[in-house]
Amino acid sequence: MPGTDDQTSRTDERPDAVDAGPPFADCVHCGKPTEYPASRPGALLCPPCEWLEAQRTACSG
Repeated sequence: MPGTDDQTSRTDERPDAVDAGPPFADCVHCGKPTEYPASRPGALLCPPCEWLEAQRTACSG
């Protein structure tokens, strides 16, 4: 059936689309990948480290 073939081809394309992304920068605190491309300047943090940094700065002032 054509509908079944279309679903199979979409499912096969999804893993490729997820893997095909820009090289992500490493977090400066823990070394895990961030959500930002490696070409972005600055000290980049992964989501958990961003959250921890926001908590520290919010309580420091």
